[in-house]
Amino acid sequence: MYRPRLDLLARRSLLRQLRTIHAAPGPEVELDGRRILMFASNNYLDLATHPKVAEAAINAIRRYGVGATASRLMSGSLTVHCELEERLAAFKGTEAALVFSTGYQANLGLVQTLAEDVSTIYADRLCHASLIDACRLSKRTLRIYRHRQVSQLRRLLERKRQGAGLILTDGVFSMDGDLAPLPSLHHLAASSNAYLVVDDAHGTGVMGHEGRGTVEHFGLTGAALIQMGTLSKALGAFGGFVTGPRDLIEYLVNRARPFVYTTALPPSMAAAASAALDLVEAEPERRAELWRLRKRLYQGLKTLGCETLDSESPILPILVGEASDTLALSEHLFAHEIYAPAIRPPTVPPSRSRIRLSVTAGHTSAQIDHLLEAVAAVRTTNGALWERLTDRTAAQRGVAAKDRSPSL
Repeated sequence: MYRPRLDLLARRSLLRQLRTIHAAPGPEVELDGRRILMFASNNYLDLATHPKVAEAAINAIRRYGVGATASRLMSGSLTVHCELEERLAAFKGTEAALVFSTGYQANLGLVQTLAEDVSTIYADRLCHASLIDACRLSKRTLRIYRHRQVSQLRRLLERKRQGAGLILTDGVFSMDGDLAPLPSLHHLAASSNAYLVVDDAHGTGVMGHEGRGTVEHFGLTGAALIQMGTLSKALGAFGGFVTGPRDLIEYLVNRARPFVYTTALPPSMAAAASAALDLVEAEPERRAELWRLRKRLYQGLKTLGCETLDSESPILPILVGEASDTLALSEHLFAHEIYAPAIRPPTVPPSRSRIRLSVTAGHTSAQIDHLLEAVAAVRTTNGALWERLTDRTAAQRGVAAKDRSPSL
């Protein structure tokens, strides 16, 4: 039954396979018996293996055991969860916070709960899949606006007949690496009787002078904003969270089904995330090094003529176009001991396949230079691919623009 479908995916260069890594997350890992440079991790601040983060997790296991063994509303609400929520609220500058077992569940619970009070949801075309799935499950009218196009969103909001609306956006978009126009969205939400939810999974710990996220990056006041985030990227742990007004958080405790009916986050992960937050605040040099390395890679890719879209974050895409070409580039990089998997539909639209590079504070300048040298080597090993990689003609850009159309 499924073999023909798998064969079809393979013919279209869309078949995905798991790659097993035999080492702790870091700038170098062991894969297929080789030491490989890792440029596909969200471990932006290199905290996943930090001794203090690991020690906090181990101590929590010794005190609380391995699992919480029940939902928070039963018997799974532990001191370590409450301490983390207090830390997150203070870090994000909001009244309260609530921890979920995953980021995906945080978005499902948040959007479905907010949807009780709205007639229409408005989502950026490139919002994370968990937000789109949450919209569909809410059974509310969904309007998709073109990526970062505030003018179109404004027109959609003007057509709204009655009731409150809900605007959804990523803070840092996970595949393009660009930023949402939060000041404009914030102003529009305030003037349109709409809630604004910012998925800051890739901004927390990375964006802003103190790493507090895209809200801080744009100088907005966080108290009235609803922010979602994860503990599994820059913080190096696992889980998700929502921060916002205290009344909303209390209501989520009572109504968010993914929170109510899920076993609580393992205490080791809550403790690890709290320790990571301490390090974000105590060691700003980690973030400074991350941005220094990001600048080095970005400038190198631009010099080579690669299309990096509008990235303003440590996520740097190399737009290739066709899935087959993207696979070829990924395999070329792997031959040069670099792991950077091909990102293909349905994760990205057709003709928008790319290599998604992510820089971490654990990388070195030499490793960045090795990556750039490997990309440049395509010129001599696969001239046809190199031409398609670096020649972004007007026709190609036209296809790219069409692929951003607001249809799911």
